[in-house]
Amino acid sequence: MKNLWSDRDARAFVRRYARDGINRDLALRVYTTRLLGGDPRLVLHGGGNTSVKTTTMDLNGDSVDVLCVKGSGWDMGDIEPAGLPAVRLDALRELDALEALSDEDMVNAQRRNLLDSKAPNPSVETLLHAFMPHKFVDHTHSTAVLALTDQPDGAAICRDVYGDRVAYVPYIMPGFALAKSCAAYQRKNPNVEGLILLKHGIFTFGETAEEAYGRMTDLVSLAERRLREGRKRQVFVPAMTRVTSPPRVSAIASRLRGMLSMGGQDDPTRFVMTFRTSAAIRRFVDGKELSRYARQGPVTPDHAIRIKARPVVLARPDKSNLEGFFKAAERAIETYKMDYAAYFLRNNTDPRDPKTQLDPVPRVLLVPGLGFFAVGNSAKAADVAADLYENNVDVITAAEGIGRFRSITDHDMFDIEYWSLEQAKLGSGKEAPLSRQVVAITGAGGAIGQATARAFHAAGADVALLDLDVRQVDGLAAELGGLALTCDVTDDKSVSRAFASIAERFGGLDILISNAGAAWQGRIGDVDDKTLRDSFELNFFAHQRVAKAAVATMQAQGTGGVLLFNTSKQAVNPGKNFGPYGLPKAATLFLSRQYALDYGADGIRSNAVNADRIRSGLLTDDMVKARSTARGLSEKDYMSGNLLGREVLATDVAQAFVDLAKSEKTTAAVLTVDGGNIEAALR
Repeated sequence: MKNLWSDRDARAFVRRYARDGINRDLALRVYTTRLLGGDPRLVLHGGGNTSVKTTTMDLNGDSVDVLCVKGSGWDMGDIEPAGLPAVRLDALRELDALEALSDEDMVNAQRRNLLDSKAPNPSVETLLHAFMPHKFVDHTHSTAVLALTDQPDGAAICRDVYGDRVAYVPYIMPGFALAKSCAAYQRKNPNVEGLILLKHGIFTFGETAEEAYGRMTDLVSLAERRLREGRKRQVFVPAMTRVTSPPRVSAIASRLRGMLSMGGQDDPTRFVMTFRTSAAIRRFVDGKELSRYARQGPVTPDHAIRIKARPVVLARPDKSNLEGFFKAAERAIETYKMDYAAYFLRNNTDPRDPKTQLDPVPRVLLVPGLGFFAVGNSAKAADVAADLYENNVDVITAAEGIGRFRSITDHDMFDIEYWSLEQAKLGSGKEAPLSRQVVAITGAGGAIGQATARAFHAAGADVALLDLDVRQVDGLAAELGGLALTCDVTDDKSVSRAFASIAERFGGLDILISNAGAAWQGRIGDVDDKTLRDSFELNFFAHQRVAKAAVATMQAQGTGGVLLFNTSKQAVNPGKNFGPYGLPKAATLFLSRQYALDYGADGIRSNAVNADRIRSGLLTDDMVKARSTARGLSEKDYMSGNLLGREVLATDVAQAFVDLAKSEKTTAAVLTVDGGNIEAALR
């Protein structure tokens, strides 16, 4: 592992934060914390923690010794000084004299001694940092170190690598007991450079930021060298099964996603999935002993809150017998859920602290021949689970390369998974109304499409933005954490590719906004057939094409869904010389109702939005100017020419789509968004 310390960069951090009144110690603490957090071999998604002991001024202007330690909710890779809240050091160290301390009292003591009451909760390992005598303390979950410790004889392997340079601490759940134990081991070995926490991670110390960081890279490098030197030529023996026709990921994703849902079609609790594969992942999932090494448990305890104690192992899918695969997968997932309930009952034995069972849904699905799916209540959560499991693949592979991977015990896994201080990291706020749902928006680069994407994201949905020109949606997708896709809705193959990508990225689809369109003009008796056919291709057949694809996905999931069509007021109130546009839009309105009629029994709702006079790619500023001039009106009067006398915006149309998506007992409806145009009102 390369030591990335730079004197120039360190000085730059000191100068940068000095302007904000941040002292040198804290500035350097931020610098090396970012160095550690920027390497996924050391830290992932809020894992790890660092601290510095320094002095600052309290409200009375008195100098006070404090511990600045990583706070909850901050990631080491981009931490700022605010992410290292200051806690009175003397008060923390006094707690070392206690024999026992409950988690609640520990948290209260830490918060009570914060210098800033608005600061985030200090790390659950704050007391461990406080009890160490060193100025700078670093803690990571190094992949290489975990591969050494996650062995039946992990302590012996580590002693062979490190000798007396570190002290070795048996696995203890984080908290007060671990802090006391680490302090005792350090006092017995006062000259050590760090601590190896078996099956947990590594701590290093130093009197300077550079020293603590350098010791971390040195000790991790020794672990990496040991793994290289002792590695078997072939870590995983491939299973004998050979499948000549593996399916596409998109062919199995939606059915699997549906199997994970809870609550039934009428009130489903959905999950979002994402797929990962690579050469390393394939070797892992294709191994003959996959069930043995994959079901041991997580490589470090805090992963359990995001990927649970174990993954579910599915059968190898074959394109020639997908129904057989799905039946086996359904049995495997149901067995997993029953095993999880038994695991909960087996370990929920403390009458003083009874737990409530969490959902039994697996967070990782291993698929031999393909890779793995990671599961979460959002795409972001699924991505975190995927990153963590890729890390598990790396650690288990390295561990199996020199011996046999061994995780913590079943009971220890339960304690960490159900630890309130760990669950607090996931948050407990009320979910947004469309959370756990995936929405696809066609014509997403236009004004209505972009407004709709933002509205659904705000309502909690994950969004796939489809447009003929993907450059129109790349930036918005990045902003919303969504998926940008090139899609020509008039082309079967393009639509098929787009929906396959949605299935791989999110696992499936719950809401379709069929929005793409364009306005052809001309007197109906004068227009040529090509103009009319082109308009029907985009303004009717494209709606049918994407709706058909969406319904197939929704039926595979078995959790219902929503189709929403942008039909325009032209569908019910044709404008002069707009027949080429209005005719297919009228057909699309009836298409919406036909889907409501044919698929209502599947829990699929279908509705339309009938909007008018919205500034967009269909109604450009030039068109607004021409129309208002032709009518002898100002542009303002033309755009607000409705019963309410107010211009209707793209955001109003977007809100209508969201409202229909949330209206669980509304289907075959047409929602008018035009400020009141009585001529376009439905009878």
